[in-house]
Amino acid sequence: MARRSISKKRKVKRAAPAAAADARSAVSKVERAAAALRQGKPVLIKDGRARPLLAFAVETATDKSLKALGTEPRLLITHARAHTLKIRVYTPDVVALPLKKPTAHQLKVIADPTADLSEPLKGPFAVLRETLPRSAAASVKLAKLAGLLPATIVATPRAPKTAVIIDVADIENYESESVRTLKILTRARVPLGGAESSELVAFRAQDGGPEHYAIVIDAPPTNAPVLTRIHSECFTGDLLGSLKCDCGPQLRGAIEKIEQSDGGILLYLAQEGRGIGLVNKLRAYRMQDQGFDTIEANERLGFEPDERLYGVAAKMLSLLGYKSVRLLTNNPDKVAALKAAGIAVAERVPHAFPDNPHNRHYLETKKRTGHLL
Repeated sequence: MARRSISKKRKVKRAAPAAAADARSAVSKVERAAAALRQGKPVLIKDGRARPLLAFAVETATDKSLKALGTEPRLLITHARAHTLKIRVYTPDVVALPLKKPTAHQLKVIADPTADLSEPLKGPFAVLRETLPRSAAASVKLAKLAGLLPATIVATPRAPKTAVIIDVADIENYESESVRTLKILTRARVPLGGAESSELVAFRAQDGGPEHYAIVIDAPPTNAPVLTRIHSECFTGDLLGSLKCDCGPQLRGAIEKIEQSDGGILLYLAQEGRGIGLVNKLRAYRMQDQGFDTIEANERLGFEPDERLYGVAAKMLSLLGYKSVRLLTNNPDKVAALKAAGIAVAERVPHAFPDNPHNRHYLETKKRTGHLL
């Protein structure tokens, strides 16, 4: 009897690492599938309740690759893009347009708003009203995660051998799995101009995904609300000093203010362009030059006005040992998001800077969306 009891315990111990490995692999599967879309390769999305869906990203699809989809594929776009194209919405999450033998160029003209002025004649479009499988919305989400235009072309034929296979639940749960498995990779002292007693801490989900960073200034205690700035990366503003936004002054100003306040934390999140990625942000800039504001440009691209998620910020704070913050922000959404993720916000600390002729309209748009400037 004693031997059997020990045997059972050993089986439980062996099963636990396997279950953990399966959970972690969800992130790596999504990263692999997103890379396939970026390379113009097909992805087969499996859903136990429906037929598997074969998908290509519209941005990287070619006429040759579209042949794998047969004669009646469906173009999937977001509600935001459908509204721009004056297409009626009958289904949640995404809109499906049946197309017969489309060319890659036709698809890109429909999906890419930077072509709206050069090729304005689109449609009329037929729209599917039937219930779409979960894999339809998941395919568009995967294109977003890949940093591509949020549009896919899909069908249900036999998948080619080159297709990357993924389960719909892995895509749907990507953000929560990324947060759940987030770990501190390494940390090192990095003296900064104006904040010499600083430490840089790197974070990554266990099985892949982008890295996020925390700048810990003057080792603030964990038993009191810590002055914290959540800053989404901005290549153009932070590194190049772009005048189109206020990101650069906000970043450097936050470091200065934290140092003057006897310490705090700056969380630097890999969520470029309000979560749409640098390439899509540049597309949005191009549309801003055509007269659209930053919110209108994002929506014409097919994105929400703000695609950022802050669960990762809350997890980073928890891993560093902090449960309460004084949040350096003008954005009430950040306050609400941290509270929802279990971090107490003792105070909102204003964080505004003077405008310039290039970002004045941008800041006015921020005010209209609820920023307290």
